[in-house]
Amino acid sequence: MRASILSPLNLNQLPSATSALFRTCRSPLIAAPANWAHRFDATPRSKRRLLSLAHRRLHHPSLARHDEPTIYALSTASGRAAIAVIRISGSACKQIYQGLCPSKPIPNPRYAALRRIYVPHMPPSPSTLLDSGALVLYFPAPNTVTGEDVLELHVHGGPAIVKAVLAAIPECANSREDGLSIAPPHSIKYADPGEFTRRAFTNNRMDLPQIESLGDTLSATTEQQRKLSVRGTTSSLSTRYEHWRMLLLQARGELEALIDFSEDQHFDESPAVLCLSVSKQVQELRVQIEAHIANAVRGELLRSGISVALLGAPNAGKSSLLNRIVGREAAIVSQEAGTTRDVVEVGIDLGGWLVKIGDMAGLRRAGLIGLDAVGVVEQEGIKRAKQRALESDLLIIVQDATADMDPEVTETAKQCVDLGIDVIIAINKTDQISSPDYIPSWKAKIQSTLSVPSDRIFFISCRDASTPRGEATNDPPGNIQQFLQGLLQTFQDMTSALVPDSEPDPSVWQESLGATERQRVLLSDCLSHLQTFLTAVHGQPDENPAPQDPFIQAPNPPDDVEEVDIVVAAESLRLAADALSRITGRGEGGDVEEVLGVVFEKYVV
Repeated sequence: MRASILSPLNLNQLPSATSALFRTCRSPLIAAPANWAHRFDATPRSKRRLLSLAHRRLHHPSLARHDEPTIYALSTASGRAAIAVIRISGSACKQIYQGLCPSKPIPNPRYAALRRIYVPHMPPSPSTLLDSGALVLYFPAPNTVTGEDVLELHVHGGPAIVKAVLAAIPECANSREDGLSIAPPHSIKYADPGEFTRRAFTNNRMDLPQIESLGDTLSATTEQQRKLSVRGTTSSLSTRYEHWRMLLLQARGELEALIDFSEDQHFDESPAVLCLSVSKQVQELRVQIEAHIANAVRGELLRSGISVALLGAPNAGKSSLLNRIVGREAAIVSQEAGTTRDVVEVGIDLGGWLVKIGDMAGLRRAGLIGLDAVGVVEQEGIKRAKQRALESDLLIIVQDATADMDPEVTETAKQCVDLGIDVIIAINKTDQISSPDYIPSWKAKIQSTLSVPSDRIFFISCRDASTPRGEATNDPPGNIQQFLQGLLQTFQDMTSALVPDSEPDPSVWQESLGATERQRVLLSDCLSHLQTFLTAVHGQPDENPAPQDPFIQAPNPPDDVEEVDIVVAAESLRLAADALSRITGRGEGGDVEEVLGVVFEKYVV
């Protein structure tokens, strides 16, 4: 049985590029003769090409230098507080401590010590005292957040004390009165934006996905955002990306060996058969990446918020329902139809989800409600309402139980359904209906018109919900709580991770929800190059594939070397792997430095 080219790797012991490439040259797929080493030495061009590939680094070259300045910054928010934390990172941490806390030994690593902080290079006295009781911690390299020596000063949080201590830190680099220099001049400076995190990345303490999750952690305001950011702070996402990249590296090694040594060696398999074997594994990888991209889109709903639009005819109760959802009078409610003319946006933490609800103008056709003519202002309001509905993630259609559905509402709702937007129906004013048969009647009408499942059709009464509980006839009043529970369940369905059928462990895909938009774009780029590889192997794909089967198995290619462009196939795998390396920032992509600059400044404080 032939060994799989893309067999699973031990993620804790990823091989180096050199060993991976040389091992693939000895793979059972390539029948190397007994004198392989002798023949390899006799092919200098091939050897140089293979060594060039083998010496490509898995990690971004270290940017750390021994002469890098020590950096410091205020790590807590500015302003008056009980405690302010000043963080210092670099080789001059001990010298800074000695300058601020003379005649006191540096605390034991990772143990807090109470110290007085003085003006550097001056005899300790009440006049030179900066803080009478600071908590000092020292963390020696390399097991620190930045991989360098780290000193933390927990000082009193008064603005004047913080300002004085910050001003004293760079003074520790100046020469003392006895002529001895504590640190080289200009070797201590205030940190640039994101510089602490950049050094953590440079010293392999953090990777780019972790850094992006760190930004999400600092900006999380809801429970779901917190869970999303916590998932990303581990190295699991980078491990998965690196695993995929190594799979492509191994596959590419097979094709590169075939390109370089086909003239010197005898291979038991033709290029077409070898490419077909690789393509089967690429198909499986493609399915995983597509699921990962889909989950990244779902995770963005958690990160940026779910956009909800309230759609309905005038006076259907949209503003009343909005007020019941947010728990306050966020929109004007009146018996007069057409009160809302513009889009009223309300942001709320609803059950742990960040939700952006838009209450909009009622949709109607002239002659059905009120006056025959629709004014210019109302026409603009209807136009904006339709546009907001088509741009939403979830559409809540509020329908008056005592009236027929307006054709404008039905038409817009159908457009949203065709775009794949989730739809919930809220039949309002049920307190004005006495017949018990209205529920099955409305359900049948909605399902035949919009194909909305019955578990997303709710019957409510905003009037009963606004009545004090002691006087209400229902418990809970107006069925608003039942509607909210259904709304939260819809949020759960929209943001749950998709799991490929072939995945034995669904829990690992929860982490893919933490993929950022930058990662999603690069994964899409990788997917495009994988499709180019499959096209080079199988020929042009079917222009009209069945929608239920996105991965149609292409027929086996003929055993004709000229019908399989191995160079294009190998280059496609290289570009796909390069896209993955740019996600983690540890590859040879030409724009890696630009990516690092954007990420550090955007996602960290």
